[in-house]
Amino acid sequence: MKIAPSLLSCDFSKMGYELERMDKAGADWMHLDVMDGHFVPNITFGAPVIKCVRKFTDKPFTFHVECDSDIDKTIDKIKSHGIKAGLVIKPNTPAESVFEYLDRLDLVLVMTVEPGFGGQSFMADMMPKVRAIKDECKRRNIDMLIEADGGIGSATIAQCAEAGVDVCVAGTAVFKADDAAKAISELQAY
Repeated sequence: MKIAPSLLSCDFSKMGYELERMDKAGADWMHLDVMDGHFVPNITFGAPVIKCVRKFTDKPFTFHVECDSDIDKTIDKIKSHGIKAGLVIKPNTPAESVFEYLDRLDLVLVMTVEPGFGGQSFMADMMPKVRAIKDECKRRNIDMLIEADGGIGSATIAQCAEAGVDVCVAGTAVFKADDAAKAISELQAY
């Protein structure tokens, strides 16, 4: 299991330090929740901050991009820059909504909380979506990662692993742990 600590749970006044701390603790990726106050009511950080913190780790960054833009054109634009593309589905969005794009994607992220705020409780009823996407990828022989985000920690990660999740975003579970390296290692063991 790959673990991507969510910087939404870090101390924003020490983002560079927090990235280095998670990097040293063994994180696989770093997850950035970019919120603009329109799609969700919260505001976090944007491109200028991400550019500034990039120098603190060489780990891949993952982030959500959900908009009203044409999905096909957006995937084409992302791919034209040599970047891997992914789509996010919120709790009320059916798994089938991403099926037509699967052959062009590298990742689908299934939200296991309502996007907008950290520290929410894991929604186990999202795991059938993970299974449905995994099954459709298997049926079509598509090699793609499934990521889950929201409320994931030691009490919920087994459900993610059983459903076939490849990457888990963990915020509070790693940033607030007494020993981040131990917390990440225990989560990766799934």
